[in-house]
Amino acid sequence: MPASTVTKRSRSRITGAAALAVGASLVLAACGSTKDTASAGSGGTGKVGVILPLLTSPFWQSYNDYVPKMAKSEGVEVLKTVNSNSDPSQQITDIDNELNQGVRGLVVAPLDSAAIQAGLDQAERKGVPVVAVDVAPDKGKVAMVVRADNVAYGKKACDYLGQHVGSGKVVQIMGDLASVNGRDRSEAFRSCVKEKYPRLKVLEIPAKWESDTAAAKLDTLLNANPDIKGIYLQAGGVYLAPTLQTLKSKNMLKAAGQQGHIAIVSNDGIPQEYEAIRKGQIDATVSQPADAYAKYGLYYIKAAMEGKKFKPGPTDHDSTIVKLPSGILEDQLPAPLVTKDNVDDPKLWGNTVR
Repeated sequence: MPASTVTKRSRSRITGAAALAVGASLVLAACGSTKDTASAGSGGTGKVGVILPLLTSPFWQSYNDYVPKMAKSEGVEVLKTVNSNSDPSQQITDIDNELNQGVRGLVVAPLDSAAIQAGLDQAERKGVPVVAVDVAPDKGKVAMVVRADNVAYGKKACDYLGQHVGSGKVVQIMGDLASVNGRDRSEAFRSCVKEKYPRLKVLEIPAKWESDTAAAKLDTLLNANPDIKGIYLQAGGVYLAPTLQTLKSKNMLKAAGQQGHIAIVSNDGIPQEYEAIRKGQIDATVSQPADAYAKYGLYYIKAAMEGKKFKPGPTDHDSTIVKLPSGILEDQLPAPLVTKDNVDDPKLWGNTVR
């Protein structure tokens, strides 16, 4: 996901007065643990805006497809989704446009963890609750962050490559470091290798969630380092195809079990990754829950509109709510490692997409 900064002009337009007060609310012990609620805001009714970061990734295409289905099951009235097209400044404009349409709640997948604060401040001034999906903001008010543990993504990739490669050069194709996801995955992978697998040498490609950038930089890196043993893709939705194409063009795409196979671990859990695992082109991926992101993004925005609040602890859907250093609450959803041993599991969302 490419990052950019919000202009001074847009910041000055959006910053200002303090948030509107909302009514008293009842603290819940854990997600879905009680039906009791205190009325606040819109009382759980009204239209909800859903803002996407981009639609060029199969992951976000799947999320977009899940939104209307989950809205129906959660009893939430959603407007047509809005695509910010990988532009953080456009995302602030999109938030402003949705607020001007009178939405009573917003579900946003932030492109830039810092820049999104301008949009969050605008929503807070209008008394409109926001749920962040996939990326946590650095600052700003949100009712909940719906996200998997991205530090675990990096550690799982590190452990898989460490155990299956052992020694030699490995590459991590990183996401945008303006996003907390890119920072968490990168640092977790780097630290894990240093601590547990010192015989691995990590080479890094900053690719900003851009497929073209990933392909070009991987091509250059492989020219200088033809002895690469493993690759970690921080986003299969944008990095899988260019990585496989680049390896194939250099006659370096060997199936698992063949001499010269480069071990590859990805993140996302899209159907294309599962097919690549079945073919032996890649070895594993972490399934980022596109279906649960849509479901619980809408669940929490409805709860926020009803005035419900939550506190850290286990939920009733196999996740844990944690308090981030910023004070924001985050529901960390399960994200299992998928290999050839479980790639056909019908419970994986990537196996339900047609």
